[in-house]
Amino acid sequence: MRAPSASLLRGAFRLLSTSPPVPRKQSLRTLRASYNKGEPITVLTAYDYPSALHADLAGVQCVLVGDSVGMVVLGHRTTQPVTIADMIHHTRAARRGVASALLVADLPFGSYERSPAQAVDTALQIIKETGADAVKLEGGVSRQKSIAAIADAGIAVFGHVGLMPQAVSNLGGFRAMGRTSKEAICVLDDARAVQDAGAFALVVECVPNRVADVVTKALDIPTIGIGSGNACSGQVLVYHDMLGILNHPHHAKVAPKFSKQFAGLASHIHEAILQYCSEVKQRDFPDKLHSPYRIPDEEFEQFLHDADKSLLKNLRGRQTKGAETESGKHGGSEATDGISLY
Repeated sequence: MRAPSASLLRGAFRLLSTSPPVPRKQSLRTLRASYNKGEPITVLTAYDYPSALHADLAGVQCVLVGDSVGMVVLGHRTTQPVTIADMIHHTRAARRGVASALLVADLPFGSYERSPAQAVDTALQIIKETGADAVKLEGGVSRQKSIAAIADAGIAVFGHVGLMPQAVSNLGGFRAMGRTSKEAICVLDDARAVQDAGAFALVVECVPNRVADVVTKALDIPTIGIGSGNACSGQVLVYHDMLGILNHPHHAKVAPKFSKQFAGLASHIHEAILQYCSEVKQRDFPDKLHSPYRIPDEEFEQFLHDADKSLLKNLRGRQTKGAETESGKHGGSEATDGISLY
């Protein structure tokens, strides 16, 4: 059976939900309009068709296929192992689930640092092969020329300052930035460089709220905060973190301090899988309700007749034993179970 299409799922969602309709297609212009009105911009990561569809149906304005896929989906301890092929694969999947949101794809570590020309080549490849609306890359002053080159090539650029996970080796681990005057000035300088290079927005990650407030007020483009307080022009969270699905290895068994868990799905998922395993072991699943496909008695008899005669005796013995067990457990017969033949 073919899976329902995204358009069908969206139609069903609108009929069953009391939420407002999914907004019209987002663009740089609509994000700018939200920014000009002082309306916070919503951004959420997604890495495949289901997560992107969930975000899109909920009205998230910008879906980010982040290189965080390496940690929350691929199981790496950092984002550094993520490849261009990884980003293309996951962005393509997310693209199929997004109809309204602006879709942004990260440039992975090692794909743009050597030169502006390399950055443009990578950005072009990802846009052409995925259908993303924009690309995101980390760095400020040091990446100003690359951001400008990508923008000059006709590709929308989303910047990223503050904590830059791809530079975790230089940072000595994942840590907040801007907690000294010197670091805060660096964050501000990076943000200005990103804006001057032509980016349409930038992520400000793990920066003190007061510093993020100054940065936001110093710019004329939206700042999207993550772990940087509520003074930014919008917010972004990682899909798995905000849903409480799993935890990053470097955070032991806790989610990032800045990430509110709007749902605690991990425990529900764990309990559901435990129940599934138990029911399979006990032969409680599948029961008759979940074994819907029937064969008429005469067709089954013909099947037994046509089967390899060397298997017939053993097969009839198993059939008799199974029927006795099923009858004793559930009662009734296949002819009167009320389920139509398929």
